[in-house]
Amino acid sequence: MPARHIGTAYDDGAADFERLAPSLWNPMGNALAAAADISLGDRVLDVCCGSGATTIPAAQFAGPDATVDGVDLSGELLALNQAKADTLSLNGVRLFKADAAGWQSGDPYDAVLCAYGLFLLPQMDAAAAHLVSQLRSGGRFALSVWQEGAGSPFSELLWKACLQERPELADAPQPKTDNLRRINTPEKLSAWLESLGLTDVAVTPTQGRVQLSGSLAWSLVMGSTFRELLPSAPDAVERVRTNFLAELGEDFELNADTLIATGVRP
Repeated sequence: MPARHIGTAYDDGAADFERLAPSLWNPMGNALAAAADISLGDRVLDVCCGSGATTIPAAQFAGPDATVDGVDLSGELLALNQAKADTLSLNGVRLFKADAAGWQSGDPYDAVLCAYGLFLLPQMDAAAAHLVSQLRSGGRFALSVWQEGAGSPFSELLWKACLQERPELADAPQPKTDNLRRINTPEKLSAWLESLGLTDVAVTPTQGRVQLSGSLAWSLVMGSTFRELLPSAPDAVERVRTNFLAELGEDFELNADTLIATGVRP
């Protein structure tokens, strides 16, 4: 599959992404919003906000008179997010199709949140520094990333199946994976956040285990950046699906262990 804009990939996989919301995205989104210590009336920015797993609880913590901005590159995921906000009458939620790395607001935020998104950005360090700059003094930066070992052996089995159809993947650069390896332990993530100038840094390992049927496992592939590994031809995609699910087996337990981290802008 040719390299594409990440927003387009998530647009194509929005329905599959949302299938994982009840068991994966929502519980972890609730945990991240809680860790951000959002108070009534806070101005909040949720970057890479997706379908609202973090936006919605953040808005509920902030209350009816607060502003919660959500930024994402996928219009389809933003539409799902907006529908949830409308259903719950969260009128302070404002959603924007924009690049998080360049997002600007006229007023500083009390909290900036990012769930599983920073390591997807090509210039992770510069993007994170920019987002921290959007905070007021004393504002909180909160993020979640996959912990070392998360996704194994799911990702290895998918890679093996895709490599059979796309041998050129063996030599392809993997910037997202490289970014994640830099911040996937408590020690590395703490040091990285401190390098951004944040204080009172805290990193909490959070265990995640998600039971996946074959159908849900394939939705995880199609509803995430995993889909970028797939070949372009439909028959080749079907061979990948068949081989991958045969190796994975039914009722697979996904390791979704996560690091939830917070820091304060001085």
